[in-house]
Amino acid sequence: MNVCRRTTVLLALALAMLGAGRPHAGERDHELARQALQQGQVLPLRQVLDKVESEYQGQVLKIEFERDDGRYIYEIRLLQRDGRMAKLKVDAVDGRVLKIKRKESR
Repeated sequence: MNVCRRTTVLLALALAMLGAGRPHAGERDHELARQALQQGQVLPLRQVLDKVESEYQGQVLKIEFERDDGRYIYEIRLLQRDGRMAKLKVDAVDGRVLKIKRKESR
């Protein structure tokens, strides 16, 4: 193997190893949510989704779990039946909707 090709292969392997040890944001969200649920600090996601889907009449498109100023939050994006997108911030402890943003359909 020539020197240039060997260097390229080694560099690619090194870069792959650097990225392999870091969890992606979604993986961190999942781990944080799992730990909080096991410790009884938050409601199960299914319970929160059932409430959101029935109250806001829509299909969930994306869910994020985060800790914001010491508070566990489910951030849920859904497509409502009327075609509008809604982004809800839901308190993961009691299921209250803290904030909602809606975008009109185009």
